[in-house]
Formats: sequence, structure tokens, C-alpha cells
Amino acid sequence: MLVKTYGSAVHGIKATTITIEVSVGQGVNFFLVGLPDNAVKESQQRITTALETYHFKMPKRRIVINMAPADIRKEGSAYDLPLAIGIMAANEQVKSEKLTDFVIMGELSLDGGLQPIKGVLPIAIQAREEGFKGIILPKQNAREAAVVNNLEVYGVESIKDVIDFLNGDKAIEQTIVNTRDEFFAHANTYDVDFNDVKGQENVKRALEVAAAGGHNIIMIGPPGAGKTMLAKRLPTIIPPLTLREALETTKIHSVAGKIDRETSLMTRRPFRSPHHTISDVALVGGGQWPQPGEISLAHNGVLFLDELPEFKRTVLEVMRQPLEDRVITISRAKSTVEYPASFMLVSSMNPCPCGYYNHPEKDCVCSPGVVQKYLNKISGPLLDRIDIHVEVVPVPFEKLSGAPPAENSETVRTRVVKARQVQEERFIEWKGIHCNAQMTSKLIRKFCQLDDPGSVLIKNAMEKLGLSARAYDRILKVSRTIADLYGCESIKAEHLAEAIQYRSLDRENWAG
Repeated sequence: MLVKTYGSAVHGIKATTITIEVSVGQGVNFFLVGLPDNAVKESQQRITTALETYHFKMPKRRIVINMAPADIRKEGSAYDLPLAIGIMAANEQVKSEKLTDFVIMGELSLDGGLQPIKGVLPIAIQAREEGFKGIILPKQNAREAAVVNNLEVYGVESIKDVIDFLNGDKAIEQTIVNTRDEFFAHANTYDVDFNDVKGQENVKRALEVAAAGGHNIIMIGPPGAGKTMLAKRLPTIIPPLTLREALETTKIHSVAGKIDRETSLMTRRPFRSPHHTISDVALVGGGQWPQPGEISLAHNGVLFLDELPEFKRTVLEVMRQPLEDRVITISRAKSTVEYPASFMLVSSMNPCPCGYYNHPEKDCVCSPGVVQKYLNKISGPLLDRIDIHVEVVPVPFEKLSGAPPAENSETVRTRVVKARQVQEERFIEWKGIHCNAQMTSKLIRKFCQLDDPGSVLIKNAMEKLGLSARAYDRILKVSRTIADLYGCESIKAEHLAEAIQYRSLDRENWAG
């Protein structure tokens, strides 16, 4: 007897429906074909033991299983459940009438219980798009799948539940999540606030500009000046995630298996802060069977690299392409995977190995050559891709103890959101462009026109600071954002002057 069940394979952040054909006939062998990996091949032992727990028997006959399409590699143990149900149906222990209505996925324990799987959200989205009535999966993943509308989601605890459900012996409660209610109930809640930081008004202003235009930023200053504290509060002033962005972000974290069991949807912008010992594969993604890296997990959020020069040179250099293209392409011999990587890069560094170069009170013990060698760890091309450079100086005791209350995150965010709305309207005709940092050279020429005083100002700055052509584009983008914050249609000389100030940490000035 030939029976078909349906599973799903995740490739990048998209899923492909897998048809599992099971035939039981004369003989005693077990054949599993269709490009399965070792974990899928090992499923026979898990399935046999799990079924015996509930007093079901594997057919003592020839079993042939084909997983189509055969050119897509099937990885992992999430196919245990659809394979087991297919075998049971082919052996007439499970009714096959409902099998065409559902995508079935789940990893089996030896006791017949189900373990959570990765990539549930893209699997559920693909199931709905292909017209399936519903999806049957482990209970731990049910809320994650239930954010997809017009799809019945059944979370089950064991293979016995699935068999009873398909045979009509047991009703399983459908998992229902109101996506919009879930999203707005938890959106924009943070445990930290911008007004936690005393002083540092110039750095706060730079972060506001960065948030308003989606610009990358680097902070340079001595230990204890507040760089990390400021970076951790940046997400609180970035515009809240839209529902579209939340679904997109949740998809990536779902593929990586980083969705909390009680969470159905990510409602806050990601903040990723990898240690400086991270490998280039862990940062950008990859591996033998590609997985998203930190830059993709930071998609629609913030990637914070603390102590930037301490990262390996190769790690920093692999970021150059995704910083420009906002997508990372991972190529392997048999496949190519794309992951979104549209993130704000926030980085910090000490000005020298001891950390006290240009400190107002403490003396630096590093020679000029040592300082320059330390700064040279960050290449010019990478530095050019960072729009805003800002110096962070220690806060005097008087400001720490007696400073008046600073602006809170909500106040700053209101200005940032207003500027972003201007940009959304500006780029409404250009697909994939939402903020000034994403402008192409053509859009820069269109929207960043300078008057005569502005042209003279930037010409002098380029000559004196020795800036590159890419840095010139960055200055224009940042000045456009500053003008948006002030509600100005055109870029004025004062906007340009502030933007040029944010390039003051270019190489020629650091160790001068």
C-alpha cells in the first residue's frame, strides 16, 4: 500500500514542502531514499522504539520511503513524526483520509514524546501558501506556528496523540494566537532607558542621529566612559518594530532555534553583542549546513561589537559586504543560501591599548607607534562603512552626582519616529529603501543637494581630513538625516557641519 504524508525542509529562511511516500510490500528490508542526512537515516531506530512504547509494531515487511523532491537535502530529526505516521498509515494502523490536509513535523523521543524543532514559522507560512488546512507539530512550537493566520495549528505531546487524532479517537485543542494582540501587547517594552545615562549629551545626540537614519556608529573613548551603557540603550530610541519586521525577524530566529517556547512573535528589536573571540562563521553565518550568524540574528536591530580592535581582522573584514548590501550570501558546493542582514552596527573601542590616550586626567603609557598599530587593526574600508564616529569622554563627578534629569527614551524616540516617517514617504517609490542609511549613490545625488556654502564647506573638509569618496557619501547621508530631524526639506550648512564633525575620528586624527 502506498501512502503520502507531508513534511517541510527549511533552506535559508524559506521552506519547501516535502512529500514523503511510504510503500509497504513483500520482503523484510527498510529503504530510505531522497537525499536524507544521517539524522534522518537514524530515524528507523527512534520510530521503532517510540511505537513499541505504545504497543504499536513496525511492519515486518519491506518498507520503502521516498522523500521528494530528491534534489533537496533533508536534514535533522524533525522528520521522525511524518515518517512514523506514514509507516503506520501504509500498514493500515492509521487512517489516511486526513493526511493530505496537514504538514506534520516533529522529533521523536524513545518514549514516544515529541521534542521541539527549528524553523517552525517558515514551515507554517509555506504550509498556508500551499493550501494545507493545518500543521501538526510538537506542543512547544505551537504558539510560534499559530501567528500564521488561516492555518489550523495542533500542538501534540506524543505520537499517540497524533495517531488518535488522525483516527478520530481524540480531539486536540487548536492553538490560537491573535497575532496583532500578541504583537501590540508586548511591543516596545524595555528594562533600560536613555535617561539612565548621566551627561554624554554629545554622544546621545550622535546616537539619536544614528537611530533616525539607521546609520552605523563607532564610539571611541577610555574605559568606564559609558560606551557599553549607551549602546545597550540605543534600541529604546529606535522606532518600534512593524508587524512585517517582527515576522521577518522571528523567521530568522526560528530557523536558528532561538525562539522562546512561551513566545510566538519577537516584539522588540534584536540586540546582539557577540564576544570578540567569535569566529567569522559564527558572525556571518555558515557551517557545513548553513545557519544564520550574529549579523542575521541582528536583522532589523542592533549589532554591538564591543572593543572592536580586539576582534580578529578576518572577522571584521567579512562584515564589509553585508554592511553594504544588507544581505549575506553563503555559498557551498551544492547550495547557496541568503540571509537578511539589515542591521545597525554599533561599535566601541579604546583609543589605545592602555585606554587612556587623550584622557583629560590620566596619562597614556603607549608610544605613538603602539597607538597607531592598535588603530590600524581596523581597516580603512571598514571604517568608511561606519557613518558616524564619536568621541566619548569621561563624565565629571559633578554631572554624575548632581545632573538634572535627562530626556527619557520615549521623548527621543518621538523625534526619531518623526524623522523616519519623513524618510518612509521620501523613499516610497523605491523598494527595499526605508531610511537614509540605505540610500544608493543615485538617491544621494537626488535627495542630498547642497547649496554654495555647503559645497565649499564639504570641499574644505574633504581636503583637510583626507576623506575618501565613500566617506563623502556617508557625510551627505548623515546631513540628510540631521535635516530630517530639524524638519528641513533642504540640507543647510549647519547640518553639514554637524555631519562632518561625526567624521572627526578618521585615521589621520586619531593618533595625531
